[in-house]
Amino acid sequence: MQKVVSVETMRHSDERTIQSGISGRELMRRAGQGILESYDWKGPVAIVCGSGNNGGDGYVLAGLLWERKIPAVVFLLSDRFSEDGAFYYEDCRKKGIEIRSWTPRESFGDFCEIVDCILGTGFAGEVRGDVADVIRAINQSGKTVISVDINSGLCGNSGRSPLCVHSDLTVSIGYYKTGHFLNDAKDVMRRVINRDIGIDLYGSAAFLVEPEDLGEVLKPRRQNSHKGDYGYVSVLGGCTSYSGAVKLANLSCAALRAGCGVAQVILPDAIQNSVSPYLLESTMACLPSDGEGRMLFSPKALDAVLSKQRALAVGMGWGRSAAYPQILEHILRSYAISLVIDADGLNTLAEMDPSILKTTDCAVILTPHLKEFERLSRYSMKEIQEDPIGCAKAYAKEMGVVLLLKGPCTVVTDGEEVLLVSRGCSGMATAGSGDVLSGILAGLLGFASATPLTAACGAYIAGLAGELAQAESNPISMVASDTVAKIPAAISQILTRIEENRN
Repeated sequence: MQKVVSVETMRHSDERTIQSGISGRELMRRAGQGILESYDWKGPVAIVCGSGNNGGDGYVLAGLLWERKIPAVVFLLSDRFSEDGAFYYEDCRKKGIEIRSWTPRESFGDFCEIVDCILGTGFAGEVRGDVADVIRAINQSGKTVISVDINSGLCGNSGRSPLCVHSDLTVSIGYYKTGHFLNDAKDVMRRVINRDIGIDLYGSAAFLVEPEDLGEVLKPRRQNSHKGDYGYVSVLGGCTSYSGAVKLANLSCAALRAGCGVAQVILPDAIQNSVSPYLLESTMACLPSDGEGRMLFSPKALDAVLSKQRALAVGMGWGRSAAYPQILEHILRSYAISLVIDADGLNTLAEMDPSILKTTDCAVILTPHLKEFERLSRYSMKEIQEDPIGCAKAYAKEMGVVLLLKGPCTVVTDGEEVLLVSRGCSGMATAGSGDVLSGILAGLLGFASATPLTAACGAYIAGLAGELAQAESNPISMVASDTVAKIPAAISQILTRIEENRN
């Protein structure tokens, strides 16, 4: 796993590393070298520099390109320099590198690549004046754009911005920052890589999940095993208004594709005839329903269908009913199983006393999107968007749950450990994608414990399967069942990486 840090932790780590004996000038040189080695430069190169250390990295790069006889022009937005940046600026002058003050008349038409060294990770807010003008000019240039450390104008912590540079490549320096993955990041960075320049970490970090990290969950299977070894799991949901026959079938299919031994769909008896034609490998259990096709609370019936289950996902296509808080409370108070709560299960939980989560024997995974998390946690949408990791971590710690906060980058935390899953695609912004994730999680929980890593594994499988599905379809036409169809291919890719890492 790769470390992902806040801007404040990065700044503190940089300062402590310099205090330990590595000069800021040397770190800047290493940063420039890392940028040089991150791209196959053609030239001529326009390097647009601001006044801080981010601009200093650009001066180092200009000097290194000069040594390779790749033409470069430095464009200045300010005549102010950081101490280390001033040293490398003078080096550019001594080498005779062309230096210009940027003006709005510059179109960058004569250049092959543009390097964005304008603003660093410490920037937050809204760009204005010449900075806004040059960012628009870069974005309209049609050239290959390389951003240094982070795209200028993008918040290094939240990944949010009303206006920022759109890059083909972003070269992170030292450690990834949370802003490289959250909120708008995927829309403004086509690719992001990190360059280690020898900065020691002082402070906490989140961890970016990679396929080889999932071997602890997706372990090799013994030939001498049977379905019971991989768990009986259930998916509970549905009502007449949201019968979702195909969706519920896909959920059970997703659970089986994710590796459980037996998947059971639990639904109100009013919709059994619409769902049963879509079930092949899965089994079906029915609960009594009211006149509108919604589940009734029947402790005896619930106990009968849940007696052998190792894991349960609840809430998908459930709708709303006064009986649902009773059903959910009964499950939380009566069982010690792995429990995924999603969709209308989360809406039901939001109406209950949340302290029940602190006393349940269930190992609970909550899977809200931002709006569901707002209802559940009482954090405002603005607070969540500005600090999704902090909000998720605080709520998970308070309630004693694993929280999987869905978004462009999925945040998974138990209040201590924070895992980031940067997989998925815009084609997954369609009805049922979250339900498929819950099915995958239920499948994994048939044989794995309800840890942050297991939840992250589910998010990784779902995201990668979605990417594979979109590659064969398109972002507009894709539906959730396309993701289900690609679960085996996604798991195969992950298993290959795990095996390569073992060897």
